[in-house]
This record gives sequence, C-alpha cells and structure tokens, in this order.
Amino acid sequence: MPNPADKLILGSRSPRRLELLSLLLPRDRIEVRAPSDPSEAGFDDLTEVAQIEQRLAEIARAKNVDVATQPACSDSAILTADTTIVGVGEDGRPAVLGQPPEDDSWKDVVRDWFERYYLGVWHTALTAICLRTPDGRLHEALSRTEIRFRSDGRDWLDWYIATGEPRGKAGGYGLQGAADLFVERIIGSPSNVVGLPLRETAALLQRWDASLRLRTIR
Repeated sequence: MPNPADKLILGSRSPRRLELLSLLLPRDRIEVRAPSDPSEAGFDDLTEVAQIEQRLAEIARAKNVDVATQPACSDSAILTADTTIVGVGEDGRPAVLGQPPEDDSWKDVVRDWFERYYLGVWHTALTAICLRTPDGRLHEALSRTEIRFRSDGRDWLDWYIATGEPRGKAGGYGLQGAADLFVERIIGSPSNVVGLPLRETAALLQRWDASLRLRTIR
C-alpha cells in the first residue's frame, strides 16, 4: 500500500489533463513530467476502429515507459494518456483527426473536418490511459464518447475558427471552450473528450491505492 504522501507523476504536456487530474487528487500530490520524446506512432495505416484503439493504447504505454526511464521516476506511480477524435468518412471508414497543422493551413483543415466529419453527424472521442504502479505493474483503460454536433453549425464556424481555439487540440476543437455551442448530444464521458475521463481514471487510481480518498469521485 503506497504511503498517502506519495506523489503521482502525470506524464503529459496537456494543461487540461492536469486540471482534470487535480479534480481527483490534491495538486500537491501531482508531479508533471512530460515524455522526453514528443514523437508518436501514427494512425495512417489503420482501417478499423479496433486497430485505432489498440494503437492509442500503445501510445499511452510508450509515454509511460518514456517517463519511467527519466531520473527519479522509476519507483513512482505514473499516469499517461492519449486522446484522439475519430470521424467516419463517406466511404464508411474511420478517419483519425489529430491536432491541426501548425502552419497557416490549419484553418482550412479544421473547416474541412467540421464540414465532413462533425456537423449533423456522430463522431467519437477515444482516450487510452496507462497507470504504472511503483512496483512496475501496468493498469490500462480505454474510454469512448460519442458526440454529435448540430447540423446548423456552419453559421458559427467562421467565428469559431477566428477564435483560434482549434489550434493544438485533438480533432481541432475543445469541448470545454467555445466549441460547446456546436454540441447537440453526448453519449459517454465529457471529460474524456477534454482529454482525461474522470471515472476511468478514478478506477485506475484506486487500483493503485484502494484506500485512496478521491476529491470528487466517491
């Protein structure tokens, strides 16, 4: 049983993941250590959702291994995660929508994603989570949320792109921000769309420490 004073290392560059994790654990119990290698395996060679889910789990696991090899991390609990958005193309095949390009083409890319994969149709947010306990065991989970945007969202698309909010966000939108006005229906965890599903994360944390008293999940 870990000492209650032990810290959890969050292996992520995402401030949104830190905010969500801080809902479950006191901030002073969380240490942030981003993976040293920012490169990740891609999804271009995958044609089925099950393959995408498996690749996502592999990415979260690889991030965890990266952080575990950093100084003073190997004996700590480490939490890593990876989120992606999956749309469905006209051919019925899944399309993985990562972060928009960093160059000026991002506006056209985001507009295309909204018009092809979001407005008036369902798309999926997937998050893979990997928790390494101090004794080296891995506990993993995958969260899936279905989202439908309103079909009349074109009326707001120019304004939304002008906010700049899509940049740096999986799928080119942030559910916690202005993109909320597009949402018509959600099935599943909203926090999963933001980047860290609270219920699944809470369950993994309690597998690390069964006596853990979470801040918001009982």
